[in-house]
Amino acid sequence: MNQKINLLFVFLLAAIAMLGLGSCKNKDTKTQTETTKKQTYTCPMHPQIVSDKPGSCPICGMDLVPFDKTNAGDFLTLSVPQQMLGNIHTDTVRTGSFSSFKQLNGRLAVNPSQTDMISSRTAGRIEALYVKETGVPVRKGQPLYKIYSEQLAALQQEYLVAGAQASQFPEDKKFQQLLEASRQKLLLYDQSEAQVQQLKTSKKTSPYLTYMAPADGIVAEVLVTEGQYVAEGSAIMSLEGYHNIWVEADLYPAEASLVKTGDLVNVTVGGFENEPQKMRVEFIAPALQEGSQLLTIRGNIPNLHNQLRAGMQAVVELPGANTSRAVTLPVDAVIHDGKGAHVWVETGAGKFEPRMVQTGGENALWIEITSGVQPGEVVVTDGAYLLSSEFILKKGASKMHDH
Repeated sequence: MNQKINLLFVFLLAAIAMLGLGSCKNKDTKTQTETTKKQTYTCPMHPQIVSDKPGSCPICGMDLVPFDKTNAGDFLTLSVPQQMLGNIHTDTVRTGSFSSFKQLNGRLAVNPSQTDMISSRTAGRIEALYVKETGVPVRKGQPLYKIYSEQLAALQQEYLVAGAQASQFPEDKKFQQLLEASRQKLLLYDQSEAQVQQLKTSKKTSPYLTYMAPADGIVAEVLVTEGQYVAEGSAIMSLEGYHNIWVEADLYPAEASLVKTGDLVNVTVGGFENEPQKMRVEFIAPALQEGSQLLTIRGNIPNLHNQLRAGMQAVVELPGANTSRAVTLPVDAVIHDGKGAHVWVETGAGKFEPRMVQTGGENALWIEITSGVQPGEVVVTDGAYLLSSEFILKKGASKMHDH
């Protein structure tokens, strides 16, 4: 009996051991399966392609590489073909001379000192308008309008009478003075010397007076119509001159120390980038623009070929500091975001790491680096934005957010 019990106990122990062994095998298999599931593959150039086994990218055909989002490494690794495909270029950081400037958004505006308001010197009726549209260019001496004025005819008759009396009594200075006074009245009514001389010769009065353009310009406004009666001094039209034109630019108050009245700045007008001009700052607004936090600076430039028009966009460059030994990088090498600026440094063969930097002056091509990289280090000059985008896609967020 005891022998049967012992034999049964041995069988039970053997069964328990076998069950335990099977459970361990299942657990090991499950762990191995979970580990295998964690290993995924992706395309270096198209991170949206994710696979659980090696293969080729269906978009570009590149071999898929192991990929694990749980990898917290603060770097990217790219092979030479991947760098070529991504147009990733690098260069060694060096020092050299550097001139910075600040670019301001500007625009062209009419110079009011070259605006002529044409007004009637006498009361009368607009008999003819020779220019009826705005935007029409006129030349100095070109007829603008003709007015009928009875008062003008009376002044002409007065001049003829005074002339006859002065001729009849040449020794009497009083008649000579009256003749000169009547002549001056005609000149004040915008009669030219030639017209006065013609009146003296022909002895015929005319109630019509033709007004000529006082200068070259563009008709900006026409305020009357033919047949309209106007009073003495009434505005007829305005002419805008474009020999010189204003340049106005926007400036933040914090940047006001960069410029002062009398400084020379560079101006480039949109569409005429190959013809930059020098401008002297003539005015800095003492108050901010209404509804904004911007100051206005102003100067004027010559309109060399009469091609510039009010409303055109311009860029004003304020000169900055000149440095003989500055660490500079191409503008595209530095990425700016809400946390600051960073660059991509190649720390090993095909290994790229982001690094925060402090920037200084800047011009159209180069930006000064005051700290963060040292001469001799290799920095990505082209393709930095591509590396940042891929880093975010692969790692889930930019490591620069931790700084």
